[in-house]
Amino acid sequence: MTTKELGEIVKNTRKAQGLTQPQLAMACGTGVRFIVDLEAGKETCQLGKALNVIQTLGLALDLRAIG
Repeated sequence: MTTKELGEIVKNTRKAQGLTQPQLAMACGTGVRFIVDLEAGKETCQLGKALNVIQTLGLALDLRAIG
C-alpha cells in the first residue's frame, strides 16, 4: 500500500461516514492540516496520528510479511 492509497481510503471512508475534515480532526485530536496531508498521501505524516485516524474511522490495517 502506498501513502496515496491510504489517503484515498481515509478520504473515502470519512466522506461515506458524512464527516468533514474538521469534524474528523476534532474526533481524532489532530489538526485539520494533518487530515488534509494524510488524505493527500503525504509521506511524512506521523504514523501514530495516522493510526489514530484509521482507528477512529473504524478501519483496521492488516500487515503481512512479503515473500
